[in-house]
Amino acid sequence: MDKLLEFGRKALFYVRVLSGYEERRIRNFRLQLEKQIKQAQERKAALRKIPEKAILGEVRRMVEEMQTLNKKLEETEAAIEDYFKPIDKEAEIVMKMQLEGEEKTMKDMMKTMHQQALLEKAEAEKVTTLNRTNAEQHNPDQVSSTTPQQAQKR
Repeated sequence: MDKLLEFGRKALFYVRVLSGYEERRIRNFRLQLEKQIKQAQERKAALRKIPEKAILGEVRRMVEEMQTLNKKLEETEAAIEDYFKPIDKEAEIVMKMQLEGEEKTMKDMMKTMHQQALLEKAEAEKVTTLNRTNAEQHNPDQVSSTTPQQAQKR
């Protein structure tokens, strides 16, 4: 009975091979295997890309955080500048007032020095005229030949 079963199996196999059924089955199995291999390779490639995606995602997140921090920093700087604007204006006013005061004192000093120079000049002229008159009274002949500069030297 085993021989009969074995003969039936072989006969059925020959029929399938001759009809092309077995060849189609083998091709289909091979295509399924190729498809499974391709899917496995795609999953493998996707798994390899996961760390890259994670790193890129982390980099994007860090860049966004840096941009928000920069924006906050710029807003803070603008707020500080707005806060100090009145103080800067007051400091500028104080500096202008100090400069005007210094200019005024300098002008006053210049006037005073000019007046002092005029007074000294007038006093020097008085001294020379006094010296001349004194000299004329003592020696009327010599005074006419001397100049005022020579009279000052005496």
